[in-house]
Amino acid sequence: MKVVEVHPLLVNSVEMAGDAGSGAAHANQWLQVSACAVPGMERPVKVLVVMGSSRKGNTYGAAERLRALMEARGPVVFEYLWLGGAALEQCRGCAVCVGRGEEYCPNNDDVPAILQAMHEADGIVLASPVYSWQVPGLLKVLIDRLSYTMHRPRLYGKKVLVLATAMLGTSDVERYLTRVAQFWGAEVVARAGLITPPTLSARQREKNERILATAAASFSRALQPGRRTSPSLRSVLYFRGGRALVDEQQDETPVDYNYWKEHGWLDPGARYYTDTPVNPVFTAIGKVVEFVMRRAIRMGWM
Repeated sequence: MKVVEVHPLLVNSVEMAGDAGSGAAHANQWLQVSACAVPGMERPVKVLVVMGSSRKGNTYGAAERLRALMEARGPVVFEYLWLGGAALEQCRGCAVCVGRGEEYCPNNDDVPAILQAMHEADGIVLASPVYSWQVPGLLKVLIDRLSYTMHRPRLYGKKVLVLATAMLGTSDVERYLTRVAQFWGAEVVARAGLITPPTLSARQREKNERILATAAASFSRALQPGRRTSPSLRSVLYFRGGRALVDEQQDETPVDYNYWKEHGWLDPGARYYTDTPVNPVFTAIGKVVEFVMRRAIRMGWM
């Protein structure tokens, strides 16, 4: 396994052009392994970085610094998913994946393999620079292509860290990627928004380091074997809301209904996607929201 040097922490905002496909050999050319292999070490935590940037600049540098901070806490392998090197076709907006099933999507590209890579990871980093106050087009295309997972969550039980870099502000992108991950069924356990102007002051560099250190600590704790984290209120509400919609509209969305039923999420006692502790207050609030949504659907208000 190739040893990759730690990228300097956000020296400046110049995006260094480079071969995004470079790195350890892999069956998929858009995957790059970045790790320090130590003989005899315990099984490392596997983290997949979904890289929204097509270049090795600030976002990549921040992800590599995150890796170094996590390595100080235990063995970890970072695998970079370079969307720029993947076969990724635009969503056609046909909604076939939602109505009939994702296997009927007319596009034939790397999206199924990308989703499989996300499944195989212990944790996922959604890493994105801010372009025009939003995520880059490459990342948005992937999110659009995975829209059916917002109906039929695939990443339940996965822990996610949202990482964003920008010259001015990252809050909009952080919030957007957090909502996306929660609709996928994942739990966002840490966020890191870094300000990276053309000339980075020592004060801002230190602040970025503190933000990354805090995120690395939270992410590392959440990825410890056997550790179960409680979902946020927003995640519980997404579960309860989805449950109401799917159950009440089973004739209109039979694929969604069957998927939820097979997973046991429509059972009366189901509190969340996984058997994890849920705050009783969140459960109570979720039940109220679900009741109101069911009533609104039956009355034709939704």
